[in-house]
Amino acid sequence: MDLFNYRPRRSHRVVIGNRPLGGDEPLRLQSMTTAPTTDTEACVEQCRAIFDAGADYARLTTQGTREAENLREISARLRSLGYDQPLVADVHFNPAVADVAAGIVEKVRINPGNYVDPARKFKHVDYTDEEYAAELKRLEERLKILLDICRAHHTALRIGVNHGSLSDRIMSRFGDTPEGIVESCMEFLRVCVKENFPNVVISIKASNTQVMVRSVRLLCKVMEEEHMDFPLHLGVTEAGEGEDGRIKSAVGIGALLADGIGDTLRVSLSEPPENEVPVAYALADYVTRRAGHLEIPGTAAPDFDFVNPSRRPTHEVAGIGGKNLPVVIAERIDGSSEMGSLHPDFLYVGRRLPKVSERIEGMKYLTDFESWQPGCDAFPVFTKPTLPFMAGCSAEAKFLFLEYLELDEEVEALLRRDAGIVLLARSSHQNRLGEQRALVHELWRKGLTHPVVMFEHYDCHEKEQFQLQAAADLGALLFDGLTDGVFLFNYCQEGEQLSHAMQDETAFAILQAARLRTTKTEYISCPGCGRTLYDLPGTIARIKAATAHLSGLKIGIMGCIVNGPGEMADADYGYVGAARGKVSLYRGKECVEKNIPTEEAVEKLLQLIEKDRA
Repeated sequence: MDLFNYRPRRSHRVVIGNRPLGGDEPLRLQSMTTAPTTDTEACVEQCRAIFDAGADYARLTTQGTREAENLREISARLRSLGYDQPLVADVHFNPAVADVAAGIVEKVRINPGNYVDPARKFKHVDYTDEEYAAELKRLEERLKILLDICRAHHTALRIGVNHGSLSDRIMSRFGDTPEGIVESCMEFLRVCVKENFPNVVISIKASNTQVMVRSVRLLCKVMEEEHMDFPLHLGVTEAGEGEDGRIKSAVGIGALLADGIGDTLRVSLSEPPENEVPVAYALADYVTRRAGHLEIPGTAAPDFDFVNPSRRPTHEVAGIGGKNLPVVIAERIDGSSEMGSLHPDFLYVGRRLPKVSERIEGMKYLTDFESWQPGCDAFPVFTKPTLPFMAGCSAEAKFLFLEYLELDEEVEALLRRDAGIVLLARSSHQNRLGEQRALVHELWRKGLTHPVVMFEHYDCHEKEQFQLQAAADLGALLFDGLTDGVFLFNYCQEGEQLSHAMQDETAFAILQAARLRTTKTEYISCPGCGRTLYDLPGTIARIKAATAHLSGLKIGIMGCIVNGPGEMADADYGYVGAARGKVSLYRGKECVEKNIPTEEAVEKLLQLIEKDRA
């Protein structure tokens, strides 16, 4: 893999009905129905909406044999209406259901965490090597039955690992780690290779974007070591809804797509399923547009580890870098004093530095060096053409806009003389991620530890477009540990400008989505499916309305137990569907109250939170 130049990862082609993926096929998009799979009409209507929105596949939950058998009727109804897109069965806990579904639909998804292992109980079990080998043998024998059925019916298989439903067997041997997540997948892949069954797609999903990205990167490395090239399905599970769900998905999925990883994707939102498809399309289109760009001659820093990255070592300047959380710099070059609910750490005002009496209390200001004077209560900003003026500047901290190809001997000598410089990494390259990466790696290689803030500029007319693009551009840089802050700038050449407050809030939301800085309540909510037995959207809205003021809290809102307790394991509280009309409440991993009627559950959750915070 090339860190600096966009090249799609090589994978082999997998046939899924009339929409193959992998190889030279385009990125495929998909979504999942939320209606019970026994409700034929509701599922047909949702599939139609999904396909009309542009998806290549629709997935339906199949809890039991009744649901699996009804896939035949759903498929027939769709074909009679002129829809020929493949259907995918989603199976948990019951391998016999997967056997039935494999004879009906074009692809079957199984979860290694509960295909032959029982549901996760968070219990540690000590296995001898012989006992563990016996468990793998049991897995192999059962999976071979499904592979034979898939082969006979030309059905594809998706091995879909979820961080939230790893088996206790895997957890006991490997722990709650990317290594355990990857091994859960590889156990199944090795059987597929042994049985000469290549028609397999893989997914590794987590609500924690750090875990998701690291696990997929590690999976690619392990597959390459074992001479496998299976195609990959990307997604951030339980991403939530609205702006936060879109930003979180774009940070995680975008980070992988930017490195050429991924053959199909789903943006999982707690909204009507057809809403997911245009978001997935916009994200895929934006990232893949960089294909064929001019080569970036970057060299990786020897201490950088792509699979298990850590933050680049930097020294602190003006509260940026070192051990500080990543900062947010915002621009107000139009003289605006607009502020939203979240205030940036620095304001860049160009040459319009306000009088001290007109400044926002506690705000740090950046101004172009032409407007800076000795004794000025602001930090000067320089560019490469104005570099000669920096030597005579007495400011305790200085900021320098810098592109990769501007890092020459003159700039290097300046940085070695002056430790009080913060770099604002910018790029106009078609693959700005690659060029910004190259700049920071070059600094790292040369032993220059000045902090770096990523400057990302856009010409977006729509809020969602701006949020998706910024999140996708920053994802890999944040996960790589290469940035000490975020500086977003959007200027529309034509039309109405996007609000400053929204841009500020987007920067903070991106940092929170990457698990680097928490500034508001985080909701880990699933998109819902046919297993969801309560009003998920309404419940999310009620919980958010009552808890949005609780800064830094994580609340999991899950439709069922498949991923519920696992995906929200690092959440403070959880609300999980237990049975029809019943909900269980969690404090961390501990279930504190079971089978509460749904009409009482939200109030009970709020009481639990209030009691703990009293």
